[in-house]
Amino acid sequence: MSGCPFGGSPGHTPDGGSAAVPGTPAAATPGKRRLSRRGLLSLAGAGGAGAVAGLAAGFLDRDAVAAQVAPLAAPGDVVPFHGDRQAGIITPAQDRLHLAAFDVVTEDRAELIRLLRDWTAAAEAMTAGRGAGSTGAVDGPSDAPPEDTGETLDLGAGKLTLTIGFGPGLFEKDGKTRFGLDGRRPDALIDLPHFPGDDLQPGRTGGDLVVQACADDPQVAVHAIRNLARIGFGQTRVRWSQLGFGRTSSTSRSQTTPRNLFGFKDGTSNLKAEDTALLDEHVWAGPGTRPGEAWMAGGTYLVARRIRMHIEIWDRTSLREQEGLIGRTKGAGAPLSGGEEFTAPDFEIRGRTGDPLIPLDAHVRLAHSSRNDGVRMLRRGYNYADGSDGLGHLDAGLFFIAFVTDPRTHYVPMQLAMAKEDTLALEYLKHTGSGLFAVPPGTAAGGFIGEGLFA
Repeated sequence: MSGCPFGGSPGHTPDGGSAAVPGTPAAATPGKRRLSRRGLLSLAGAGGAGAVAGLAAGFLDRDAVAAQVAPLAAPGDVVPFHGDRQAGIITPAQDRLHLAAFDVVTEDRAELIRLLRDWTAAAEAMTAGRGAGSTGAVDGPSDAPPEDTGETLDLGAGKLTLTIGFGPGLFEKDGKTRFGLDGRRPDALIDLPHFPGDDLQPGRTGGDLVVQACADDPQVAVHAIRNLARIGFGQTRVRWSQLGFGRTSSTSRSQTTPRNLFGFKDGTSNLKAEDTALLDEHVWAGPGTRPGEAWMAGGTYLVARRIRMHIEIWDRTSLREQEGLIGRTKGAGAPLSGGEEFTAPDFEIRGRTGDPLIPLDAHVRLAHSSRNDGVRMLRRGYNYADGSDGLGHLDAGLFFIAFVTDPRTHYVPMQLAMAKEDTLALEYLKHTGSGLFAVPPGTAAGGFIGEGLFA
């Protein structure tokens, strides 16, 4: 499928490109390491029974044994946090997501800046495979709460990326400017319109801040959001969050095209990290037209939409109709006009009946850049399954995430058209959550995410 609201390289480098990321040690906490029961058994199983006996007898120092069994991050397990652009955008999409939107409850500018500094420091540590805080989960005072919750002590970095953005509510609340940010809200950071067919739930919509945590291990992603929420206690509260699994797009040519919960390949025409010229045109934000917007140069805008799929209705739909609604074959993902997955669809070719081989209301046709003034987007969505709705229906679907240079040109017109004309959207999908966030550029060591906003 194409890079649109539904369907449709090694790590992050300072210039926003892609390059292999060497493995680095991923100690759970700085300082001394505790020898876990798992590590002790591993040492014995590896022929280290004598060493274990020596440890029990007090002949070996704990740190010497720990050094022998301390887990190291696998090669490529760490995605660098610092860079000209934030990681988690063109980084090859990981398999798991935990995204959370926060409301800022303080009105103190200094507290907000301190929060962003603390989040940046914790994000730098956790993406490197360390715990949050200087003492982590186990090396602090016994009579004080640990500075890290500890559930990733033995898991490594897991290719964790943390991407932070700002919602409209950070700049204005009840018609009043917040945090001295008058004139700093970018013109592109609009309040998204209510699209036809939207059934948005307030508890899944909006937010002053957003954090996108992506990792190859779900516990690593959940740990990251959990600790940022803990650090933000008193300054923020979680407004809503979403777990995701099974990426629904590829962001690098090194990745295969995944499938969504309708069983179709998703994101075939998605922009890739290697498409640097297209990324400059369609993803990265410019300096804006006003001096107050300059802090967003090199950043991007994150559109998040929770799209529930009517799974049970779809599962009773014939294969022929499914393929007609999408405009691609379900197996190979080729356009119905012929060819293979990456063959460009031909919207003019007709079949024996005289009708277009790709139906006029096919999702691929309506989402194609040729129908949308040539605009493209970088999709980074995930499947989700949140149990059932109490009526025996799965509450499952697509958590759509896209990064665009300007949502006024690169998202809103397309979504309006899809909401009105796309039979797939009209009959099989329902948008239940929504958010738009300005994602500032990255930061160098010693800085913090969003520092240009407060300069």
